[in-house]
Amino acid sequence: MFALRLIFDYPLLVLIVALAALWFLVSLHRIGPTEVGLVIKRFSWSKLAKDNPVAFHGEAGYQADLLMPGLRWMPRLIYSVEKYPWVQVPAGEIGVVIAQVGQPLPIGAKSAIYKKEFANFSDLRAFLQAGGQKGVQRPVLPPGTLVPIHPVGFLVITRSQVYGEPISPELRAKMGRHGELTPQALGLSPDQLDLVRIEPQPRGKDGATVDMVGIVTTYGGDPLPSGDIASRLGGYADVEKMEGENASDAHIIEALLGSKSNLHNNYQDFQSFLDHGGHIGLQHDPLLYGAYALNPFLVSVEMVPMMMVKQGQVAVIKAYVGLATQDTSGSEFKFGSLVRPGHRGVWQEPLRTGKYPLNPRCYEAEIVPTAILNLNWADAVSEAHNLDAQLQQIVAKSKEGFVFKIDLQVQIHVPDTKAPRVISMVGTMRNLVNEVLQAAVGNHFRDSLQSMPAIRFIETRRQVQQEAFDHIKVQLEQYQVETKGVYIQDVVLPEDMVTVLTHREIANQEIETFKKQKAAQDQRIEMEQAKGTADMQADLARSKVGVDIKKNNADARVAEATGEAEYIRQTGTAKGAEVEAVGLARARGYRAQVEALGSNATAIVNVVTALAEGKAKFVPDVLVAGGGNGNGALEGLAASAMRFFGSGGPSIPPSAKAPITALPADMEAALKKVVPKELKEKDSSSKS
Repeated sequence: MFALRLIFDYPLLVLIVALAALWFLVSLHRIGPTEVGLVIKRFSWSKLAKDNPVAFHGEAGYQADLLMPGLRWMPRLIYSVEKYPWVQVPAGEIGVVIAQVGQPLPIGAKSAIYKKEFANFSDLRAFLQAGGQKGVQRPVLPPGTLVPIHPVGFLVITRSQVYGEPISPELRAKMGRHGELTPQALGLSPDQLDLVRIEPQPRGKDGATVDMVGIVTTYGGDPLPSGDIASRLGGYADVEKMEGENASDAHIIEALLGSKSNLHNNYQDFQSFLDHGGHIGLQHDPLLYGAYALNPFLVSVEMVPMMMVKQGQVAVIKAYVGLATQDTSGSEFKFGSLVRPGHRGVWQEPLRTGKYPLNPRCYEAEIVPTAILNLNWADAVSEAHNLDAQLQQIVAKSKEGFVFKIDLQVQIHVPDTKAPRVISMVGTMRNLVNEVLQAAVGNHFRDSLQSMPAIRFIETRRQVQQEAFDHIKVQLEQYQVETKGVYIQDVVLPEDMVTVLTHREIANQEIETFKKQKAAQDQRIEMEQAKGTADMQADLARSKVGVDIKKNNADARVAEATGEAEYIRQTGTAKGAEVEAVGLARARGYRAQVEALGSNATAIVNVVTALAEGKAKFVPDVLVAGGGNGNGALEGLAASAMRFFGSGGPSIPPSAKAPITALPADMEAALKKVVPKELKEKDSSSKS
């Protein structure tokens, strides 16, 4: 009742109170837990500075202080409140901050200076009081950041959206149909707002994984020193110091390959990069494996394969950065120059087996095979190095005009210690093959075949191959390359010549076949002879033994006969001497008898003596004489029996004896021997 009475009695007062209450209620603002309230002052007696859209001293416009989550009261008529979400950076992404307030950038600067007082840009007053500058801020918000940032003081760009309210007409013109600003409108692609990941990638043959490094280019910093193409923190003062201390080439290479990225946290602390003397442009030190929060407005990364030197290879380094060139090759070396590591030029020390995070924009590595290198002048290509991809079959003409195609293989070797000199002379291994070897090999075979008949080339192929080896060896020695072998693998002959050679070869093969057949028959004969000899081996042994026995017997008989002959000779000589002596004695006796008795008496005496000495029987032992009574045969038989069975026979009766009518034959012969010739003549004359 009191309220009704009050209303009717004091209607104006009630209206005023009601309006005041309503105004109070509408001046309450509920700020969500992940929101901020941007306060806009509608009017004020003071004005904003021309280059600052945010009021810090009660000026009309955007106020520097934000309303934090909760119920906040701001007079409705004086202030308006707009709600904005907190800046949230998802995992795997970054947030790029652009300041719309602060001091202008110096001329030539592309990013604003950063100080520790700025923290994560959540305190706009502290940012301006510490001298914050407009434009791109050098650090980025890392993944997972959730922070209340003034939507007018800063724009925060993430992959999915842009936080904040653009002020400049240019940015407002780039807003979309729904009043939203996208990263593309600010010149960034969504991929640039991700973490930069350096990791192996399947770029090799058959999807093989290849190690990668990140080549960094910066878009902020002082200009590079004159003559440099890449920035290296501190320059090459460390290399000069090591040379003064007589450090080895290997230690200098380690220093050059070592990274100084720890000084600026791998380009993530761009302010530290500039404080340590970083320059704009290509950077000497690459990024290794990892994920990096890099400002895409200030840093770009190019993925390139890591240099790998396999077993049987070396890498000759051509440096395009470093100290001035100082030739160390000596005055006798007339093909380019060699330098120590850290200087511009061809390093005198190659890199051996290993993986090296070498910046290919600063250093060019020429991979030189140090194993035996096979190069094929044929359709086949060596997959190990592919250096002979442009080599083709050698085409040459013989003296008669026949066209030959020759498949050739050449084996060469580059010593690892001489690899830098070889590259200094020819530039690359491909130049060595295509320029030096191609000319040396092709010209040699063409010149040789033009003065040689085709048949001779075929018949003296080995000699031609050796001559080619000697020629190529001399040519490559000028480039300090060793020649290990030259091999003619195949010769493609003209069709007509192939036909002639085929017939000739068939004839030669037939001749060889006949020779083989003859040899087989000869072998068969020898085999049969050997077999027969083996079968008769026992008989042959016996016969050999028999021959030896016969030979020994014959030798014995010869010796015996020789002895007998000597005996007979000696005996005969003695008997002859005896007979001669007896005969001479007898002759003297006969002569004396003749002189004493006469020739006839001497003959009779000698006959009687010879008969007596010869013991010849003049009367038969049994004499049978014929009688008149007819008993002569019986008497002869009885006398003979008595002669043989008794010690003596009966005395022969006188009547049985008969006169001698004839001499026995042996007695007559004996008489003829002893009767002198004179007696015979006298006897014959007396008979007459």
